Amino acid sequence: MASQETIHVAEPRGSLLNDPKVRGLIFQVVVGAALVLLVWWIVGNTIENLRRANISSGFGFLAGRAGFDIAQTPIDYSSNSSFGRAILVGLVNTIIVAVSGIATATIIGFLVGIGRLSRNWLVARICTVYVEVFRNIPPLLVIFFWYFGVISVLPAPRDSIELGLGTYINSRGFFMPKAVWGEGAWLIAVAFVLAIAMTWFVARKARQRQMATGQQFPVVRTAIGLIVGLPVLAFLVTGLPVTFEVPQLSTFNIRGGWTVKPEFLSLYLALSFYTASFIAEIVRAGILGVSKGQSEASFALGLRQGQALRLVIVPQAMRIVIPPLTSQYLNLTKNSSLAVAIGYPDLVAVGQTTMNQTGQAVEVVAIWMIVYLGLSLTTSVFMNWFNARMALVER
Repeated sequence: MASQETIHVAEPRGSLLNDPKVRGLIFQVVVGAALVLLVWWIVGNTIENLRRANISSGFGFLAGRAGFDIAQTPIDYSSNSSFGRAILVGLVNTIIVAVSGIATATIIGFLVGIGRLSRNWLVARICTVYVEVFRNIPPLLVIFFWYFGVISVLPAPRDSIELGLGTYINSRGFFMPKAVWGEGAWLIAVAFVLAIAMTWFVARKARQRQMATGQQFPVVRTAIGLIVGLPVLAFLVTGLPVTFEVPQLSTFNIRGGWTVKPEFLSLYLALSFYTASFIAEIVRAGILGVSKGQSEASFALGLRQGQALRLVIVPQAMRIVIPPLTSQYLNLTKNSSLAVAIGYPDLVAVGQTTMNQTGQAVEVVAIWMIVYLGLSLTTSVFMNWFNARMALVER
């Protein structure tokens, strides 16, 4: 039988452009080159414009004398300080209003979000009206409402409203007793930090105990006892080294004590109440996202509604709440730049003054961008870590 020869015909090789990997690599190189050229053109154009305007570039101006005062200085500052010091004051003011606003907005948002699901008709409707009103108004108008519609119409200093415990409020701000630290008072701060560390340790051990045996430990009462008791004990042991300077009402003003300026109050309250309306909806959606069977199982085990909400529903809802909650924290931090509208010396306001005096617009804007980017990334990293800790782990 004659053997049959097999003839192999070489298949034609396709174009490299038909290879998805090669095509994707080419597109990435082209896009990357285009971005590099765009940045090169922007930088070159900016340098040329600055040269024509006889404006020197660089950050050497930060070492120059600022020559202007700042109304609220949480750190040491005077008009003889440098521009860099002034911008640092603005940064600290921004961080203060952002952190305090985030804490307050979170508390209000959680309460309102839970209130919207209340079986009490009046409570649920009040919370609904609050959410619908604040989240449908631009944040700048909310700031103006608190500044011009609430704080500015308060009585003059001579007619200040006394709130008790040596505190007053008027159109010039909120006045409260100021702590004067004496010798040995640093031990109170050490006791406070130690109490926080011990509270964290107790909470961790209590959680491990509950996961292993199902038995609960009174963490909240223990935490209050530690955080309040240890500093008070240190205060008594060191011989009462802290005194309080109480504000004194005079004819035309209030002297002494610690003053919270109306600009900070307006910005803080506006950002807190505005952001809390969005957080409330996030919390409500998170709770509704938990299976109804979880509530029914909790009631079947004998838990009351409050206990079921605190121990079963909210912990499971957190895995839904935290990701969008991060966005609201970032929005609050960035919305703090609206402080310039009412004269609160935040990073943007101080930067504008610096820009007007030095003409270094590009450098100041670059500082703004870097700082807000750093704050946003820091917040995101922390919230991602917290989200990982709160994630449900299967056993």
